[in-house]
Amino acid sequence: MIYLSFPSISPVFFSIGPLDIRWYSLAYIVGFIFAWRYIKYLASNKAVSHSNSINEKLIDDLIFYSIIGLIIGARLGYVIFYNFDYYSENLIEILYLWQGGLSFHGGLLGIVTAAIIISKLYKTTFFEISDLICVSAPVGIFFGRISNFINGELFGRPSNFLIGMKFPNADNQYRHPSQLYEAFLEGLLLFIILNFLIFKFKKLKNPGIISGVFLMLYGLFRFTVEFTREPDIQLGFVYHFFTMGMILSLPMFLAGILILVIKSIKNDTR
Repeated sequence: MIYLSFPSISPVFFSIGPLDIRWYSLAYIVGFIFAWRYIKYLASNKAVSHSNSINEKLIDDLIFYSIIGLIIGARLGYVIFYNFDYYSENLIEILYLWQGGLSFHGGLLGIVTAAIIISKLYKTTFFEISDLICVSAPVGIFFGRISNFINGELFGRPSNFLIGMKFPNADNQYRHPSQLYEAFLEGLLLFIILNFLIFKFKKLKNPGIISGVFLMLYGLFRFTVEFTREPDIQLGFVYHFFTMGMILSLPMFLAGILILVIKSIKNDTR
C-alpha cells in the first residue's frame, strides 16, 4: 500500500485586502472561461460541427444563463438532496453560499434548464447545445475536484488497498483520495473520450450522442467512485450501501443509455 502525505496548500489562492480568492472559486471561473472559448472554437470548426444555428451571441447568452443555472441549481440541489431537514428550519441560510454546500447533480439540472431556455430563444435543438456543454464540462469538473482535494473536503473512506492518505479534516486513518479519483475519471478521462468521439468520429454532427455518452460515463464513474468516498456526515448511507451520490448518478447513467439507444434506432431507420 502506498501512503501519501496531504500537501500543505492553502485553500486561499490569493487575497486582495479583505477579499479572499479561493481555489474553489477559481475552479468555477476557469471552468466557465474554458467552456466559453472551447464552445466557440467547436461551433466554428466546420470539420467537426455542421450547425449553422450556433453563433457567438447564442454562446455568450448560454454561458451567462448556465452560470445562473449552475449556482441556483447546485445550491438548491444540496439543500434538497443532502440537507433538507436543516435548511427547512433555517431558510435564510439557503442564501449563505459562502458557507459551502453545492451539489453537482443540482447544478446539472440548472444547466439543463439554461440549455432548454437558450434552445427555445434561438430556435435550435436542445441536443446541439447540450453536446457543446457536455464536451467542455469535464474541465470544470476536473478543477472543481482538485479544489475539493486542496480544501481537504469530500475525502474518501478508510483505505487498506493500494493508496491511503491522512486528511487534516478527518480522523487519523488513511483514506482514499477520492477527489483525485473523480478528477481523473469524471474530468480528465471523460474529456479525452468525448473529444476523441468528436474529432475522430465527428459525433457533434449527430446531436445527442455526446450528451448521451457524457451522462452514461459520468453516472458510471461517479457511481463507482462513491464506493471509496465517505458519505456525507448528515446523511450517511441512504439505503443499504447506497449513498446519495449513487442514487443521483444512477438516473444519469440510465438516461445516457436511453439517449444512445434512441439515437441508434433513429439512425438505423434513416
